[in-house]
Amino acid sequence: MTKILACIDASAYAASVCDLAAWASKRLDLPVELLHVVQRRDAVAQRHDLSGAIGLGAKSELLEELTRLEEADSRLQIERGRVLLATMADRLRADGATAIAPLHRHGGIVETIIEREADARVVVIGKRGASHEFATDHIGSKIERVVRASAKPVLIAARAAQAPQSVVLAYDGSKPADRALERVANSPLFAGLPIQVVTVGPDDDKHRALLDKARTALSASATVTLTILPGKPEDAIAELMAATPQALLVMGAYGHSPLRTLIVGSSTTTLIRTVHAPVLLVR
Repeated sequence: MTKILACIDASAYAASVCDLAAWASKRLDLPVELLHVVQRRDAVAQRHDLSGAIGLGAKSELLEELTRLEEADSRLQIERGRVLLATMADRLRADGATAIAPLHRHGGIVETIIEREADARVVVIGKRGASHEFATDHIGSKIERVVRASAKPVLIAARAAQAPQSVVLAYDGSKPADRALERVANSPLFAGLPIQVVTVGPDDDKHRALLDKARTALSASATVTLTILPGKPEDAIAELMAATPQALLVMGAYGHSPLRTLIVGSSTTTLIRTVHAPVLLVR
């Protein structure tokens, strides 16, 4: 069964993930699988165990205590996950999604997402996780790993999400950018939305040819605007997104021009951190 895979945790980004998942669900007419993963934690490490420095008799009692603590923590995490899933499922319904399948898992977050995405049309994830309050200048540590490992488009939710009213397609002519262009041209996800195609570099024949190629591919779209921006891609695109409220940024996940470093590497961190809008990365 094809679905939208919405990945949530206890962060403030869970609501945005659900809002975008509901938007995608309605546009694609697909159910939502609402996934919450609890990473198994090492109770010994959490308590900074010093059992190697104490007597053997004390070790046995300590291990029994740690086992009890781990079992209690596991039950607590399951209950927290149940409440979170129920709350976010209600939000999805309020946003208009009708078919919702909550799923609670223990294990590795990235590994579980890759497992569950097999029949997903798109993966929706928040750009920062539950510890975001303590790392205000960073994106989530799992984002790059998910993007690298995923074979599906990854929709990254910003802190405050609204249903996108337009699309900004960053286009550099690479194979991943061509796949992003094809998806924007043909997917019901973008049907009827105004589309702005942007390439970054000098205003020359090469970049005009790229925009002409995009115009041809998007000939059936309602409204298409073509733009060449000077400067560094990460700066130029961030400024454009700031000036384009309620827009969705779509990009190829890997490229062969200056846009390439936007996706995996330090420039991606800068872009996703500074753009307060959803970003769809297409492999």
